[in-house]
Formats: sequence, structure tokens, C-alpha cells
Amino acid sequence: MRHWIDKFCNAFRGVGLGVHGQSSFIVHALAVVGVIVAAILLRCDVWQWSVLLLCMALVLGFEMFNSALERLAQGLCREHNPQVGQALDIASAAVLVAALFAAAIGILVLVSQWVAVMR
Repeated sequence: MRHWIDKFCNAFRGVGLGVHGQSSFIVHALAVVGVIVAAILLRCDVWQWSVLLLCMALVLGFEMFNSALERLAQGLCREHNPQVGQALDIASAAVLVAALFAAAIGILVLVSQWVAVMR
């Protein structure tokens, strides 16, 4: 049992490390709060909540993974390395792609629910 408790403690410590000093994570977290407020006000259905939560989790998860890669790169490579820089750019692009698709999905879900509520 102690083994599992240690794993969860490590994971929660990782959340703190991943969030600390990451301005882009704060921007995504604020977007999450906005989507949650909108979904509550629009009284979204369970399936809509499921889609929205999945999008939020993917973007925040990608952001954490990107932060982990940045820290790893800083720890392993002190001097400028073009390949490391390109790898970090690709990780940032993954966050961007996830965020853009999540925004599109969020707009579709929330606007369609708004239209349904306004009828």
C-alpha cells in the first residue's frame, strides 16, 4: 500500500512542479475555469461535460508533458543544442494543436447548447 501512496505523492508533487512558474499553464487553467462556468450556466448534458472535460484534460496534460520535457532538456543539456530546441518546439506545437482543437470543440459544444437553451 505504501508503494501506491508514494506514487500518488510523487504525482501530486509533479503537478505542483509542472504548474509553478508556467505562465501558459495559468492561461489554460483560466480557460478551463471559463469553460466550466459556461457549461454550468448553460446546463450542459452529461455527454457535453464529458467532451469538455476530456478536452480540458488533454490540453492540461500536454502542457504538463511539455513542462517536463523543458525541465529534462535544461537538466541534460546546458549548452545550446539545435536538436533539443527542435524537440521542445515540437512539444510546444503539440500543446498548440491540442489547445486549438479543444477550443474548436468547446465552441461547438457551448454554442450549440446556447442555441438550444435560447429556443
